[in-house]
Amino acid sequence: MTTRRPNDKITALAALAGFEVQWQDAHHKTQHVPENTLATLLDRMGLPCGNATQIRHSTTVLEAELSGRKMPPLMTAVIGRGIALPATAVKSGSHYRIELESGAIIDGRFTAPKGEEALLAPIDEAGYHTLVINDLRVTLAVAPPRCYTVADAWRTLHDGSDDASESAPPLWGIAAQLYGLRRIGDGGIGDYTALAQLAQHSARRGAHALAVSPTHAMFSAQPRSFSPYAPSSRLWLNVTHIDPAAVFGAEAARAALAAVQGGDAWSKYENDPLIDWPNATPLKLAVLRKLYDQFNAHERPQHSPRALEFHGFCERAGRALEDHARFEALQAVQLAQGGDGHWRNWPDALRDPRSPEVEAFAQAHRNEVDFHLFMQWLAARGLSHAQHVAREAGMAVGLIADLAVGCDSAGSHAWSYPDDMLQRVSVGAPPDLFNQAGQSWGLTTFSPRAMRTQGFAAFIDMLRAAFAHAGGIRIDHILGLRRLWLVPEGESARNGAYLRYPLEDLLRLIALESWRYRAIVIGEDLGTVPPGFRERLDEHGIDGIRVLWFERAQTGNGFKAPREWDQYAVGTTTTHDLPTVAGWWRGSDITWRNRIGQTMARADGRDPEQAAQEERGEDRAALWHAFQQAGVAAPEVAPPSADNAPVDEALAFVAATPCPLVTYPLEDLLALAEQPNLPGSIDEHPNWRRRTTLPIDAMFDDATFSDRLMAVDRARRAASSAAPPPSPNDSSEPDTP
Repeated sequence: MTTRRPNDKITALAALAGFEVQWQDAHHKTQHVPENTLATLLDRMGLPCGNATQIRHSTTVLEAELSGRKMPPLMTAVIGRGIALPATAVKSGSHYRIELESGAIIDGRFTAPKGEEALLAPIDEAGYHTLVINDLRVTLAVAPPRCYTVADAWRTLHDGSDDASESAPPLWGIAAQLYGLRRIGDGGIGDYTALAQLAQHSARRGAHALAVSPTHAMFSAQPRSFSPYAPSSRLWLNVTHIDPAAVFGAEAARAALAAVQGGDAWSKYENDPLIDWPNATPLKLAVLRKLYDQFNAHERPQHSPRALEFHGFCERAGRALEDHARFEALQAVQLAQGGDGHWRNWPDALRDPRSPEVEAFAQAHRNEVDFHLFMQWLAARGLSHAQHVAREAGMAVGLIADLAVGCDSAGSHAWSYPDDMLQRVSVGAPPDLFNQAGQSWGLTTFSPRAMRTQGFAAFIDMLRAAFAHAGGIRIDHILGLRRLWLVPEGESARNGAYLRYPLEDLLRLIALESWRYRAIVIGEDLGTVPPGFRERLDEHGIDGIRVLWFERAQTGNGFKAPREWDQYAVGTTTTHDLPTVAGWWRGSDITWRNRIGQTMARADGRDPEQAAQEERGEDRAALWHAFQQAGVAAPEVAPPSADNAPVDEALAFVAATPCPLVTYPLEDLLALAEQPNLPGSIDEHPNWRRRTTLPIDAMFDDATFSDRLMAVDRARRAASSAAPPPSPNDSSEPDTP
């Protein structure tokens, strides 16, 4: 970037827009965002500031949006609390009407003193209500004070039984990478049928939750883009996880596979230790296309029950699904013609989903668009079935969906919602102790300015998509509800700034949707957490995440005892971005980081890998001592060797915590050394490609695995005697529609 002369008005405009013009780095030093960065980010938000005239105009526009002189299209509120309206937006003595979602009507009159906020009386019914003032209609999103919790899920499960009034015992579940599940006949990619099998087997052994890697829609025409945390859209589903036999039967699936002459390749990919995304994906889609051709030729003309179900699915999904299907078809054609996969590089007319040219394309390629609708129907059917199986097998929660922090700016979500999404910026992280260059993830997300002006419609749509087929959601990088580090596209991650989001509004909307779907909410709150943020999550009934490696004693290099863990968070041994128990104990993560150049030179001149391994040895001794103190490891016994990880002790240690829910990664239940993802790597490490060694059925027949699950279940049941009383916020169920 070229250096610009200081301009206080740009800084003031940036602060007004929600940018933090200065921030604290990992060394607790104050850093000032360069004016060039602020100017670029403002321009990307639709607030140009290239000259004095543009600055004045952008400031005027933004001040008008924030002044309160005009009522926003949606306001959030909480059950039982008064609702303040801007004094400039209403007149004292004027009438209003509130049309409740239930159909009831509340009539009233404003009596606010001149110049003060007008107050609406508290509303005791949660829902999306409509405030009518003359010709103005404003949505009031009135939320319960907290989300649906694990305790609520337990009470729902036992509703009407003798123990319905009892508090929830400490529950446990499994965390699995969906793509890595193995099933005989899956063609090399984990599918929704394997997920249902895992849910059923684990529920029978006492699990009450199954946390799953993101199932967001990817790019059908770009199978090399397979990171589940960089999706095309967070509204729709990953079609590569469809089991072709789930709806049309095994015989039809075999016939489709034979028709594309893919039998040998299907078997090869199925037996590979790593997923071959670039080849397994096109083959899966070819089989699905043959099934679609049969469906289109024989069932749709006859209006068969399945055809009617498909039609109903498309009708309910509406324009948003049609847009996604059109994008998929458009991108495939553009790539086939030698064009670019990024929609911003398409011909001008095709960049606008509402253009006549896009409409004409959809009509000319109706069969292709319908194929993508068809696959979304099958995917929704498969994921919904897995949740149904989980609940029918006795799980209190069932599937916990993973909501990625953003989506690929080249994807259908950004193309379909251009006015709601930030353009030409990337979400990331500033430089820190572990990554001195900072991080730019190549993802985009919603504009907080558009959230306010568009009534949070896109955010609500995304929440509903996440909750639709699950008993809970895990919000990746939930710190982003408060602020996100944004980097101008093409710039170094250092050249970014934090942008604030309307946290209170977002938390209320999450609580409202959580109760409507009767689903728990978990927030991934790892990293540098602002003071008071976790307390805010607690107040709203959102459980954080506590990971074994990070639960350290405040003094020394020891680990917290289980009883000291957070009682309002989900406990786990590790996550997909961190080493497994076996890998951590062995130091595999250190070896990998050194191999790809992530270890930093040391000031003392020591070999960085050797020094890190020696420090890991000290940590092993400290963790083993914590295991002994907790009574899960034999006393007066030396720590096991680096190649003999105490996996069972680690699982039992986390089981002894007061966390209302503990999720065990499948990798740790199988005592695997390799982790699913190594942050900061692309091709150097097989990210998002590892598969379990055994198919689901065989895995549960394995004596070691089954014994480990039995031990986990016993340990969590034993922890119930030491479990804390339920939170006061869990004592009653909000009145929700």
